[in-house]
Amino acid sequence: MGPLAGIKVVEIASLAPAPMGTTILADLGADVIVIDRPGGTRGGAGSAPGNPLRRNRRSITLDLKKPEAIEVLLQLCEKADVFVEGFRPGVTERLGIGPEDLAARNPGLVYARMTGWGQDGPLAQTAGHDIDYIAMSGVLHMLGPAGGKPAFPSNLVGDFGGGGMLMALGILAALVERATSGKGQVVDAAMVDGAAQLGNFMFGMRGAGQWPNPRGENMLDGAAPFYDTYECADGGYVAVGAIEPQFYAQLLEGLGIDPESLPDQHDQARWPEVKAKFGAAFAAQPRAHWEEVFDGTDACVSPILSPDEAFVHPANTARGVFTEVDGVTQAVGAPRFSRTPSDPPTSGPDNGANSEEILAELGMTAEQIANVRQAGVLG
Repeated sequence: MGPLAGIKVVEIASLAPAPMGTTILADLGADVIVIDRPGGTRGGAGSAPGNPLRRNRRSITLDLKKPEAIEVLLQLCEKADVFVEGFRPGVTERLGIGPEDLAARNPGLVYARMTGWGQDGPLAQTAGHDIDYIAMSGVLHMLGPAGGKPAFPSNLVGDFGGGGMLMALGILAALVERATSGKGQVVDAAMVDGAAQLGNFMFGMRGAGQWPNPRGENMLDGAAPFYDTYECADGGYVAVGAIEPQFYAQLLEGLGIDPESLPDQHDQARWPEVKAKFGAAFAAQPRAHWEEVFDGTDACVSPILSPDEAFVHPANTARGVFTEVDGVTQAVGAPRFSRTPSDPPTSGPDNGANSEEILAELGMTAEQIANVRQAGVLG
């Protein structure tokens, strides 16, 4: 089930960014076959059975150092719609599974390449991680508290937002174009590109003079008293996003603060003074009190939930935001579809769990599959 039912994806197992993108495709109904390295289980040591970035797949192990394994991969790609790899530029070409090699077997194949720095440029062969890509994109410089060092948001911006999610978008765009042209193409998904694109809103505000100050001193990065987080009496925190005047009025009402006692909402010179008043008010009561006060209002005040709290919060359970797979609580697929809903997530496979099944789908007999296994192709 799902809007991508019938789409076949072949994925070379890799670390977080590319699997994030292929998980999105799998969640939407695509048949994803992951090519695992021989040995290990469920994607390698330390990988949880319910790993969200391995769910909804089938697995075949192939020793890509063997020509016979390369031939099996080529046959898989002959029947696929999408191929995904996360090697450094040039590696798949050396293996004989580069874009030209696969296009010769399947001209309609969409070939997605996930890297940090892209397929060309002076950094293309250089190692890096999420923190490096968002640093070079200009985004990391803008994140963090006033007067402090840049603060990176785990690997959400580079690996997952700028990487995997935009790779999935690129694949879908290429599939839409293929419906007209009948031809596949290469999707060059670079995390530095994607992180920069995620920063466009801030870049645009900066260009318009609406983000003029150093990090932590602008309206949306922690300087404004009406767009910040506050500690409560019990050590819990709330998030406040009351930008619009009507929402700001409801915030003041809930806090019991007379609007006449405050300067204009957008008087930046007096924001520290207002923030101190807000902080004192929130600190006088536990978080549960403020949840009750602002429940059902448009003050844009929300409790900052821990993951364990988020998993069981009534609003999330009513929406069905989370599910459990092999004992691991994780978010269900998104977005949602009215006519072609996706199936619930299923556990990721052990390495090679579907090898024989997949080979049989290629037309191999039981004897041929036994010979392939004996030759070490499957590890």
